[in-house]
Amino acid sequence: MSTKATPAKWPEDRYLEGQLLLAMPTMTDKRFRRAVIYMCRHSDDGAMGIIVNQRAKNLTFRGLLRQLDLLPDDAEDGLADSLEARTVHVGGPVSAERGFVLHSDDFVVEDSTLPVSDGICLTATTEILKAIAGGKGPAQCMLALGYSGWAPGQLEQEIQANGWLHCAADRALIFSDDLDQIYERALSSLGIDPTFLVAGAGHA
Repeated sequence: MSTKATPAKWPEDRYLEGQLLLAMPTMTDKRFRRAVIYMCRHSDDGAMGIIVNQRAKNLTFRGLLRQLDLLPDDAEDGLADSLEARTVHVGGPVSAERGFVLHSDDFVVEDSTLPVSDGICLTATTEILKAIAGGKGPAQCMLALGYSGWAPGQLEQEIQANGWLHCAADRALIFSDDLDQIYERALSSLGIDPTFLVAGAGHA
């Protein structure tokens, strides 16, 4: 039985917006090793997504709020435990200094929030961070610095070169606190055993 992974194919009638993109083990760019990316935009003009399973090193939610001057240095040590433990993600190498929030559609910033698919939105303003810090933000959210972007036709070429798989998006994965298991869980949703996939990588 062949163990070579079959290159992903995207639906002919639409692009990959609202789906998850999974890096193959053969991915040579270390920034995307084992990456799971929620695709926010994909068209003839290019593609844009947010990595959902990479932590930002040495940066807490509280620290980010302070960097953005959204939390005074003399503020009481009173952020709710759920906020204190919130993970800051690396969304990708583009605009790494800029914050992006994937979130449920129960919170919308007029003229700023981008609806993506199935009740998931993207907002990149400080207003949503202020709301989250004040306990008035969306029920589900994921904060990332930077995003992943592709020029027109680039993502299609990478998929054809067996660089990526894709699967339906699952809120339980996108907003999971267990970042280390997201990649394996996403592969499992395709019926793929991760060890089987690794064994097949690189075979002609």
